[in-house]
Amino acid sequence: DFSLICLSASFVFFFFLFVFVFFFNDTATTEIYTLSLHDAFRSFVTDEVDYIDKSDLSVVSWFERIPYVEAATPRLSSTAEMNMTKNGKLIEESRVPLVGIDPFRDVRASTVHETIADGTYVFSRNSIVLGSNVARDLGGAQVGDSVKVLVVDRWGEDQIRRFTVSGIAKSPGGQGFDYTAVIHIDTLRDMMSRPDATGSFMVKLNDPAKAFEVKEFFLRSFPNDDFLAETIEESAEQQLAGFRSGIAMINMIGYFGMMSSAFAIVTIQMMLVNGKTREIGVMRSIGAKRKDILIIFIFQGMIIGAIGAGVGTAAGLGYTFYAKETKMSFNNSLPLEVSYNWEKIIQTALTSFILAIIASLYPSYRATKLLPVEAMRTV
Repeated sequence: DFSLICLSASFVFFFFLFVFVFFFNDTATTEIYTLSLHDAFRSFVTDEVDYIDKSDLSVVSWFERIPYVEAATPRLSSTAEMNMTKNGKLIEESRVPLVGIDPFRDVRASTVHETIADGTYVFSRNSIVLGSNVARDLGGAQVGDSVKVLVVDRWGEDQIRRFTVSGIAKSPGGQGFDYTAVIHIDTLRDMMSRPDATGSFMVKLNDPAKAFEVKEFFLRSFPNDDFLAETIEESAEQQLAGFRSGIAMINMIGYFGMMSSAFAIVTIQMMLVNGKTREIGVMRSIGAKRKDILIIFIFQGMIIGAIGAGVGTAAGLGYTFYAKETKMSFNNSLPLEVSYNWEKIIQTALTSFILAIIASLYPSYRATKLLPVEAMRTV
């Protein structure tokens, strides 16, 4: 009847909130901490100019001789001013983060090339990839447009180059290169007047558990250099601390969602008992026992629990599947590894199902206490 439908809908709503928060947190976010943030690390130097002067080829070759290393790539960063003419109007954008990459090595060590929503990745020294937000701020830059880029070199002089937009990068959640522009690393070196300089190396491991071991081996191998090597988790500790605080708050909301679900079930089950008082009296008068009445209302709670668990779990699985397939990224192109924790999925679904049954016990007990004569007098 309509009351049962309302009850089911109420429980589904509250349980959906809980399952979405609790299930997605335990299956996706935990895996982000334990897997992908250990699958790479960057090496930095701390000398007075903050650049690595060693040959890219020698450092990359050194890393790739380690069995645990899948690939390594150099990167160089700067800040640029950009402008372009769109529909006869000059549009300028200042202080845009600019990253120089080796397009042949970067595709092996990073996933930023997979975030190209339109066009292609950097393929030549005069091509540029704009983050979606940078393209928007430049008046809606598109593939094929010409962009003028200004970089201040090491001598304090302005270096201006004109680039052709080869692609637009857009990552889920905006955690990739959405606010950045990407060009060829050799071009950026020329503009900065640093022909052999590298800002950092990104190293991708095929065994995430070996990140700390590779880091320590790297530092021991170059004792006379002022290298600073960090896992991504170490370099992103501040961001992760914010994530953990947010997750704690989300968990709290999830627990309140569970309690709300239980109260909703108790309240509406009591409404059902009051609405079915006469029917309960008729059943008792024709021989139905209290145990039979109890079973009817508990079974109704089981149906509600099954509906809520099914819909909530399906919604949680659907969103997690979306997060997995869209390859959400973090800290400029490092992928977030999303996996299904089936133990937590089953545990959450069973918890909700059992909660629905427990919440049905008191209304069911109240229904068994109705006396047949008094119940039949109720209109």
